[in-house]
Amino acid sequence: MDLDLTWLLWGLPIAFALGWVASRLDLRQWRIESRQTPKAYFRGLNHLLNEQQDQAIDAFIEAVQGDPDTAELHFALGNLFRRRGDYDRAVRVHEHLLGRADINRKDRDRAQHALALDFLKAGLLDRAEAALHKLEGSAFEGEALLALLAIYERSRDWRQAQAVAQRLEAAEQGSFTTRLAHYQCEEAELAQKNGDTALAQRLLGDAVQHAPQLPRGWMALSALKAQQGDAAGALAALKQLAQQAPQGLPLAAHALAELAQQTGRQGEVLVLLQAAHERGPSLDVTEALARLSPDAESARARYLNHLEREPSLVVATQWLAGETLSDPRAQKPVQSALEQASNPLKRYRCAACGFEARQHFWHCPGCQSWDSYPARRVEEL
Repeated sequence: MDLDLTWLLWGLPIAFALGWVASRLDLRQWRIESRQTPKAYFRGLNHLLNEQQDQAIDAFIEAVQGDPDTAELHFALGNLFRRRGDYDRAVRVHEHLLGRADINRKDRDRAQHALALDFLKAGLLDRAEAALHKLEGSAFEGEALLALLAIYERSRDWRQAQAVAQRLEAAEQGSFTTRLAHYQCEEAELAQKNGDTALAQRLLGDAVQHAPQLPRGWMALSALKAQQGDAAGALAALKQLAQQAPQGLPLAAHALAELAQQTGRQGEVLVLLQAAHERGPSLDVTEALARLSPDAESARARYLNHLEREPSLVVATQWLAGETLSDPRAQKPVQSALEQASNPLKRYRCAACGFEARQHFWHCPGCQSWDSYPARRVEEL
């Protein structure tokens, strides 16, 4: 049978034409996709700048589907999920990045850090701790240690917090001397609750030795000595506070007055409190001075002296308590109204987050900051 070359002559041009058309279609499709991906990316960026997180997430998902190998888009998407509070999806994105074999070491560490932040924001402290430990030796080690420190503080694991703080200080990440003294004071409180006063006294001794500028150590040491019946030693500790940490004297003013009365050393303490009052009027110092006054008139004179130097509704209320009004029936309701109005002014306020409380905190329960509560009341700020 003879081969018909006519079909071959017709087939070659047709095959060539079909191949050319197919290549043009593929090129056109590639151009469409390459144009759509940047558009989706820039659209997501525009939504992000306008604080439209939901629309930005939709745009970035579209961009990731168009180019699944782009790590930066995954990071942007994961961070958006975390900021939006969608922690499960953020975890899935960052775990997907960690599961990729083609990702480099830098991006792998970055994904591990992002995953730890996801767990931390979600409140999964145990998983966050495990993820942060994997960042040792990476460029994120310093940030990981700071996050671990926050975890141990929140869980009140003071031994672990102390170890991490010492590592940070050794790495020259800042001074943690005061914070380490706080940890020792916290451990001393636990030791006291467990009845181990010897350990508590040793810890407090270390705290005041390493951070004498911290009022808490001296106050805790004074309270421990007073509990043991050593009023003279308790007073000596507060006198050290007045020398080493004078900014905290208002916090110890009432204890000073009480110890002065117990030891019969009112004159000595009066001199100390009067010197503090001259440096700057304080509600607590004024109350302590009034308590140590020999009679009611002398106490009222202390309040009046404070008012002459600095107006105060709290002090005015205390002064009025010893004054007799012309109408006796008005005495009780007027006094009650003034006390109700002045009570909020007696609170302490965190300088970092504004959280207010009736008692003074060394560690803010709102923002977890240390030493953010001034030793003065709201009215004095």
